Amino acid sequence: MLWFRQYYLGCLSHASYLVGDTSTGRAVVVDPQRDIAQYLADAEAHGLRIERVIETHFHADFLSGHLELAEATGAVISYGEAAAGRAEYAIETLAHGARLSLGEVELEIRATPGHTPESISVVVWERAGGTVPYGVLTGDTLFIGDVGRPDLLVSIGHTAEDLGRMLYHSLHEQLLTLPDATRVYPAHGAGSACGKNLSTETESTIGAERAGNYALQPMTEDEFVARVTEGQPAAPPYFLFAATLNRKQRDLLHEQGITPMTLDEVLAAQKAGAAVLDTRDQVMFAAGHLRGSIDVGLDGRFAEYTGGVLAPDTLIILVGEPNTEAEARTRLARIGFDNVIGALDDYVDAFMQHPDLVERASRLTVDELAERQAAVPALQLVDIRNPGEIEATGTIPGAVVISLPHLVGRLGELDPTVPTVVYCAGGYRSTIAASTLRAHGFADVSDLLGGIGAWGDGGRTRAAAGTAG
Repeated sequence: MLWFRQYYLGCLSHASYLVGDTSTGRAVVVDPQRDIAQYLADAEAHGLRIERVIETHFHADFLSGHLELAEATGAVISYGEAAAGRAEYAIETLAHGARLSLGEVELEIRATPGHTPESISVVVWERAGGTVPYGVLTGDTLFIGDVGRPDLLVSIGHTAEDLGRMLYHSLHEQLLTLPDATRVYPAHGAGSACGKNLSTETESTIGAERAGNYALQPMTEDEFVARVTEGQPAAPPYFLFAATLNRKQRDLLHEQGITPMTLDEVLAAQKAGAAVLDTRDQVMFAAGHLRGSIDVGLDGRFAEYTGGVLAPDTLIILVGEPNTEAEARTRLARIGFDNVIGALDDYVDAFMQHPDLVERASRLTVDELAERQAAVPALQLVDIRNPGEIEATGTIPGAVVISLPHLVGRLGELDPTVPTVVYCAGGYRSTIAASTLRAHGFADVSDLLGGIGAWGDGGRTRAAAGTAG
């Protein structure tokens, strides 16, 4: 009998799967996250033995847990045939059309290149010889409401057009040939930078996607390539790092304590090049933080955005609420950032004892921004949203458009001596951007409360009139 579970990790919009047969106890994990305790616990609770890890492709947006699972269970690691020779560790490749029997349950491998050359999808049959599969695990080939972007590998020798054409054929010749009742289980959902229009739903069917997915509507191959490559979100810089690390024999993730650091130790490490990463929310950070620190709140897409503003080899010191350090470190480890060297011990006391090292962050309402624009003609506005967002809502006139993942790489386009205001859609990313600019020496930086949404609710009119009211 089939045992099936989806594990959805909201902070990375990542879905992984445990698929087993209770009649034999044999099971596989597909596209696992790096911290693997939940798979082991469920397998033990249901009498399953994890004998294989199947990766639908070499992931770029997170560091997969295949090595951790292989160590813990002895599982074989498998990829599609196109991955042969590309991993430093031992893998068993799976040919297109291969059938893996778990007992009554059978898995069928379909090669579905496009997002990456080695991408595969895994069709789950409740029993061999069935006419309608239970479902298909589509990796990053087919999402709910979208398809995998084909442009992430352009920098390492693949063109978006070539991959886009592969994707078109994979969708039409491999996935859309499945019965409409087949459930669709992708590797990502809304918020992932692996696509531009992903749904908040985590399960669909082939029939529903055939009817409602924009990329599956009738169009020519050329039209498909044009549509799926336009308006894609900026990929965080760590994607290439994670994609490379997922092919390597690397250090494994193990639980360990976090070293408490005194303020003097933090300051010395910061001076030597370590980043102070404040994980509190925007309000707490704005009220007072250690000078030069970068704010990426744990209440959002913490790891992804940290990977957008810090280099993978940066040493990291955490500042946050008590008992949040382990969560922060685990979330960073999920993208391969294993360089947390400690956490500031009792930040409240440290800040109270050394108020000269603490500063507040400037946050402007739309009225205050309008006043600032009138008073400072040279005011530097920076829109750090993605292309698709800007296309949908427009931008504030005169703003420099630099998506957050590109900000550090394009600092040379901005003047650090000019008063600067940063904004996004609602305020989470602009806090990250503003603190990053301050950490890089920008003297006068604010962010816009409520982002472009607040501006659209009246700020645009007020600014155009040159008044604050």
